[in-house]
Amino acid sequence: MTTRLMPYVTFHGVCEEAMTFYAAALDGKLTLMRFGDSPMPVPEAAKGKIIHSSLHFGDGILFASDGMPGGKAPAVGGNVALSVAADSFEAGTKIFEALAVGGTITMPFSKQFWGDTFGMLVDKYGNSWMVNAS
Repeated sequence: MTTRLMPYVTFHGVCEEAMTFYAAALDGKLTLMRFGDSPMPVPEAAKGKIIHSSLHFGDGILFASDGMPGGKAPAVGGNVALSVAADSFEAGTKIFEALAVGGTITMPFSKQFWGDTFGMLVDKYGNSWMVNAS
């Protein structure tokens, strides 16, 4: 049996913006499905919001949505970090710098004691990221 973890992030009204940003940073392919494309009855204002999105990049996948219309806004940050493993210093640097735009670097992308290059940041949407390059 093969299993893999696929993180699912809930945004409150900015899913398309955030996932488009991540697609550019991670050089991935983004697929978006809107509430208006589903058979669910939703308020007119919610029809353009994202019911489900998937971002495929390298061997990774990230899912996200805007959350259910009328639902409580999700808490941001805290106990979850999204981790990306790059296969080169150059690729890691590119990803780290792209994700850091508008965000806060909490640990600069630099050589670490275990031999890899690693850094951490909180992006402009409040999500924590760890980037590692072997």
